[in-house]
Amino acid sequence: MSKNNIWYLAGPFHQYQEDVKALAKEHGLVIVDANAAASRHGEAKDVPQVTIRPELKAVAVVVEAGGLSQDVVDQLTAELAAIGVIVESFAEQSLDRPEGELGETAGRLLQVLEAVNAGIASLQRERDGEVQKVIDLEQEKADLLKQIETLKAAAADPEVEALKAALDKAGVTYRANASKESLQKLVDDLPK
Repeated sequence: MSKNNIWYLAGPFHQYQEDVKALAKEHGLVIVDANAAASRHGEAKDVPQVTIRPELKAVAVVVEAGGLSQDVVDQLTAELAAIGVIVESFAEQSLDRPEGELGETAGRLLQVLEAVNAGIASLQRERDGEVQKVIDLEQEKADLLKQIETLKAAAADPEVEALKAALDKAGVTYRANASKESLQKLVDDLPK
């Protein structure tokens, strides 16, 4: 039979006054975010009591009769809806401008997010330019290596080649990168 030691607690966990990780350890519990859990399998019955930090508690706004006109409430509702459209479209990476007139906050939010998008686009162009520079440099490197090999092949000293041929004919081994002087010495030491 499995032990019921899972503490299903709504996250984020930093919202609580208590150190929930320490409490879980102290009580032998494993914390699982209740907001993300599909079931309550293995849920512990005896869990510590926790409280949300006072500064994070939702503030209720009470509007007394006659406090705000219906026009103001409608304006705020429309601006909140516009902000919702802006935020959702930004999350989908399209940043759509809502229809109609934007309120001050929604308009400012749209300006800020447009600036963010412009900055990201600029960084992407810069990144793509740097990637192209790397590709171009790699191609230049390959071209230079080919040129070096061509120059090496063309720069073979005929005297060195003649000395190597003489040593090869005599069956004498030598280093492939031996200097002209060392090859000459080996040829001079050959029996006549």
